[in-house]
Amino acid sequence: MSYQVIARKYRPQRFSDVVGQDHVSQTLANAIRGERIAHAYLFCGPRGTGKTTLARIFAKCLNCTDGPKVDFSDDDSKCDEIAEGRSIDVLEIDGASNNGVEQVRELRETCVYAPASSKFKIYIIDEVHMLTTAAFNALLKTLEEPPAHVKFMFATTEPEKVLPTIMSRCQRFDLRRIPVNLIAGHLKYICGEEKVTIDEGALFAIARGAEGCMRDAESALDQLISFCGENITEPDVLSMFGLTAQGQLFALAESVLNGDSTRTLTELNALANQGKDLGRLVGDLLTHIRNRLVFVVSKGDLSLLEISEAEAAALQAGAKLADEQALARVLDVLTDCEGRLRLATSKKILIEVSLLKAAQAKSALGIDEVLGQLQKLRDNEPPSAGQAPAGAPKPAPEPSAPAKPTPKAAPPPTVDKPAEAVDLQAIWLRLVSAASKASPFMQTYFQQAHAVSFSKGIFVIGVTEEHLALVDNQRNHEMLAEQLAALGHADVQFRFTSEPLPEGRAPAPALEPIDEPQAASRAKPGKTTATPQPEKINPEEFKNDPLIQKALELFRGRIVEVRK
Repeated sequence: MSYQVIARKYRPQRFSDVVGQDHVSQTLANAIRGERIAHAYLFCGPRGTGKTTLARIFAKCLNCTDGPKVDFSDDDSKCDEIAEGRSIDVLEIDGASNNGVEQVRELRETCVYAPASSKFKIYIIDEVHMLTTAAFNALLKTLEEPPAHVKFMFATTEPEKVLPTIMSRCQRFDLRRIPVNLIAGHLKYICGEEKVTIDEGALFAIARGAEGCMRDAESALDQLISFCGENITEPDVLSMFGLTAQGQLFALAESVLNGDSTRTLTELNALANQGKDLGRLVGDLLTHIRNRLVFVVSKGDLSLLEISEAEAAALQAGAKLADEQALARVLDVLTDCEGRLRLATSKKILIEVSLLKAAQAKSALGIDEVLGQLQKLRDNEPPSAGQAPAGAPKPAPEPSAPAKPTPKAAPPPTVDKPAEAVDLQAIWLRLVSAASKASPFMQTYFQQAHAVSFSKGIFVIGVTEEHLALVDNQRNHEMLAEQLAALGHADVQFRFTSEPLPEGRAPAPALEPIDEPQAASRAKPGKTTATPQPEKINPEEFKNDPLIQKALELFRGRIVEVRK
């Protein structure tokens, strides 16, 4: 007999031989045992995962002697005909080359005839998504109500291209990429049958390179046997396919997670000089970092990972290198790099920059973490002057500030003299008038404010409790000090308090709303007062006022218009 490639020689012949698709094999076997066989099936999945193989095995179960049954005989002549493609009742059609309306019409005309020697006439259409829309529409009626002896089995790598009207008439099975450890185990079985010696590192290197495709892995093994003979080692696999050794991959990952930029570039340069596939390197590194993340999140549960013993040891040894958040940030950088590699002019430069970013990202903080820490600082920040929580005891007066007047019938000896109280009122009126023009927004708060005291270079202003947090800020302190300096009192500090006006002290007259025409009408008779032009508000200055900003923050609002 002529030589058969490994992929054909070791092709599964029954459901129990199929690797990594137990969910499909079990469902089809149960359907046969329960006599619940549908008229159309759609097998979807990546290349080399067993779509056509499962369709053939299903056809053998349906048309075997005394079938349908799952456990058919190995020497059943009808099953041999199907396996060798000689059965006239099982027709395999290539959807890519038979995708026109004429071929579908021919299928519709022939399917009405009874099978020649089997129970069912079965049509297996591979790459069914290649059929034209007209061909799909021509198939609809037959697919929906086929003769009782006809079964359709479709296979496709792109199910999104199959018309929904076709898909809704089929039972759909999605095949998965085959896990690395299952591919490695199957390759080990094949090597045993072929009398080939291969180490575990080589098995996992082939399996990683296959990316979940069993047929690719078997083809690679076939090529390696021709290249190396009966003894295959990991370096042989790495040199032939440009893959990276697991030890080198772990070293590169550790340099990134340690934030060691120099070592990261050194490791990458060494791999590039060895002719490694840099695109595959990023993919392997991404998978390894993902495995580290799963290992950390699952608290060391290796059952969730499909890895070799060497990688399991590496994960356990480096469990404390990075936490969950750091690994997630590194994954984001590597994922972005992998997506941009296809369009990159220089892959090495892009990977270098990305690995440096990944090394920095490990110790960086995400925006959510920064905001969370700022919130914690804000919550734990001691209240500023005059901002004690409601119901909390008032703090003791600062040493430099005058003591609060004791509410008694007779003023204490430290209280300002009546003449000074008159001066306090006069200064307060002049200060309020000047400050209201400098900051029109302050005028509203001055309506309910009063001067408490002015001595030893400290001017104390009493405001309501709800206004205290809005007016007590550095900008207002500087503005009031500037206005008071213009009135002849320099180097004055201001303090806002929510304490009420002391007993025995007449309140300083509150400022009325500034309205120039009304002010002119209140002038004494016989005196003429020039009516000044209304002062214009600078919109930018108004928006930047800290009181405005505080109000916007409290009410979560925005400024729509600024007008007098």
